[in-house]
Amino acid sequence: MLQVKPKVQEDLETRPTSNNVRQLTPVEPPPISALSAKAATVRLAPARKASRPQFPPISDTSFEAQTRVPVVIGEITFRGSIPVDGIISGTPGANGGTLSLRQRGRPYFGSDPELNGAIHFRDMLRVNGHIAGSVSSKKGTLIVDTAAQVDADIEVSIAVISGTVNGDIVAHQRVEVSAAARIHGNIWTRSLAIQNGAIFDGVCQMIGGKEEAS
Repeated sequence: MLQVKPKVQEDLETRPTSNNVRQLTPVEPPPISALSAKAATVRLAPARKASRPQFPPISDTSFEAQTRVPVVIGEITFRGSIPVDGIISGTPGANGGTLSLRQRGRPYFGSDPELNGAIHFRDMLRVNGHIAGSVSSKKGTLIVDTAAQVDADIEVSIAVISGTVNGDIVAHQRVEVSAAARIHGNIWTRSLAIQNGAIFDGVCQMIGGKEEAS
């Protein structure tokens, strides 16, 4: 057990305190009535009304629009609608013009056609996407790519089908059907060539020289 000598204890009790040392005084908490008065001054936000429209969250648009493979390649006259998820620029007009389309990247065409209307061309038209309506040309050649889908009636001079066609085909010269082609419709033509593996669901009728001349 530690014992303090009387003289040492007396010196400790009589030693003067330093002026630099400040004694802390206990802080008394404010009365409850003051807290309740302060809380009463806080204004609460009004409740959201059910009739007020709910705005959707802002989507992340950090990705840039990129140039995709054109729906069609060739000079065409088009009357219809073009749904676009991206940017359109150019100078389209009734007397001719140019149109540049930058769309957001999509892995494949969806259920809605990218061009829906009447398409007329003169020399050659290559379809790479999804179109619907009608396609016509008196002396032109229509090429339907493997990844393309055409939901339209076709009347051309030459038809080269490698993709999917849902509609009738009238080709005044010939029709060439590749192995990957899918045709659901009738064919009228003067010459028909179908490769092994193609699907043709319809009726084929050969047209003669008199109908070709007319």
